[in-house]
Amino acid sequence: MPLTPANPIAIEHETFGKLTAPPVLLIMGLGGQLIHWDEAFCQLLAGLGRYVIRFDNRDVGLSTKLDELSAPDTRQSVRARLEGRSPAAPYTLDEMADDAVRLLDWLGIARAHVVGISMGGMIAQCMTIRHPTRVLSLTSIMADAGEPAVPKPEAMIAFEPPATERETYVTQVLKILRALYGPRFAVKAQRLEKGARQVALNAFNRGIHPAGFARQLAAIVASGSRREALRSVRVPALVIHGDADPLIPLSGGVETAQAIPNAKLHIIQGMGHELPSAAWPEIPEAVGVHTQETA
Repeated sequence: MPLTPANPIAIEHETFGKLTAPPVLLIMGLGGQLIHWDEAFCQLLAGLGRYVIRFDNRDVGLSTKLDELSAPDTRQSVRARLEGRSPAAPYTLDEMADDAVRLLDWLGIARAHVVGISMGGMIAQCMTIRHPTRVLSLTSIMADAGEPAVPKPEAMIAFEPPATERETYVTQVLKILRALYGPRFAVKAQRLEKGARQVALNAFNRGIHPAGFARQLAAIVASGSRREALRSVRVPALVIHGDADPLIPLSGGVETAQAIPNAKLHIIQGMGHELPSAAWPEIPEAVGVHTQETA
């Protein structure tokens, strides 16, 4: 998506499936890149007859970096989130949601099924609240409604800014994965660390961005609660959450589902705060059914 005077942020994106199929927009979480929506995962959704779009959020990957803005202290942002405060930030999740809408504009897509994970789920919620006519359905995965519970101590590593040296970064990513995978998938995750290492290397080479990570985290904190605003949502909504999530506890998903009228809650036993390949058959199937019902 090119830079123009009307659109100062270029969004890198990729698509899967037939252009004529119902569109599904995938929104990634904090510091994540489009490649963290695994290609096989995207192909599974495309195989269900969907036109799948994955993209880099602002400030990461190959999308525009906003280094003219300040980079907040991540420790202060985490402290504010845990204390329920909403301090000022360089930008908010609402603005990140507007990026996603501009991407749909560029692609010529009037309405899409919107699927977000973690921070991406929060952005998807904001997009549905702010731009209801652009959203066919909402799927919020392992996200809360802006009223966070306290993460488990071992999960706090996920809030550390990405390391700037390649091998240190890869080691950091593997530590985060070990901390976030739930018990059902932990053994299989350890067996797949070779693949995770390659994804981490690819992410490092594409464009990790510590300052952007800090700004994205600040956006989460500054955006505050969406619970009341979610009561206005009228599109079909699906909330997916693992019952062993150490970063955003299951209560966050439950509160989100309770806030959205007629939302469906899909709890995955033993899943933490990651999208392990062993859970792919369950998640795309749930998303596929949800988007089929609302196509």
